Amino acid sequence: MFDLDDTLLDFKASEKLSFVRTMQELGLRDSVDGIFQQYQAINVELWRRFETGAVTKDFLKVERFRKTFLANGIDLDPEVASVLYLESLPDTVVLIEGAKLLCETLSAMGEVGIITNGVEAIQNRRIASSGLAEYISFVATSEACGYAKPDVRFFEYAAKMAKPFAKEDAIIIGDRLDADILGANRYGIESCWFNPDRLANASEAMPDYEVDSLNDIASILSRRLPQCPAT
Repeated sequence: MFDLDDTLLDFKASEKLSFVRTMQELGLRDSVDGIFQQYQAINVELWRRFETGAVTKDFLKVERFRKTFLANGIDLDPEVASVLYLESLPDTVVLIEGAKLLCETLSAMGEVGIITNGVEAIQNRRIASSGLAEYISFVATSEACGYAKPDVRFFEYAAKMAKPFAKEDAIIIGDRLDADILGANRYGIESCWFNPDRLANASEAMPDYEVDSLNDIASILSRRLPQCPAT
């Protein structure tokens, strides 16, 4: 089970492209880089609050723009900005290096699923645009589930979408210790931390494997499941 953003898809790249495009459509072209950095910080904080149940996703989608505009004295409609931004995301998909080959390889070894806290309709469109859809068996979203990673109930929901599912045969692969890896720990299945920046782990989450390149994952899983050769 793969996290999507910043594991298979380069969300940071897509996020900036979509933000810049949105600001340009709204007539704002000056100082966009600096405004984007502020937006990123606000967005990350709101997503943390969403994952703890403190705010709703609908609130988050607009509030991140409202707070960004307020902080910069920008007189633009945050609801319009939110709609434009979300509509832009499927058109700015950027794959992490090795993502397509990995999904193709693993789909021959077992079932590949996506687990994401992102907006369901947008994530499905982004997956379709990415060229990965043919390798993916199911997409589990927090929006459809009602609970977000790292809540154990989200992983229980995702497991029911797999056919069949056994904890000892499953693994979660993701870039976030506090959502993907901690969720795997709590649910009781193995995990692989995708850590391209080689960050130190100072959290309570404990991955079973750690890689800085997607190209290393197939060989790890072929050793874990020796009957399935890696390619």
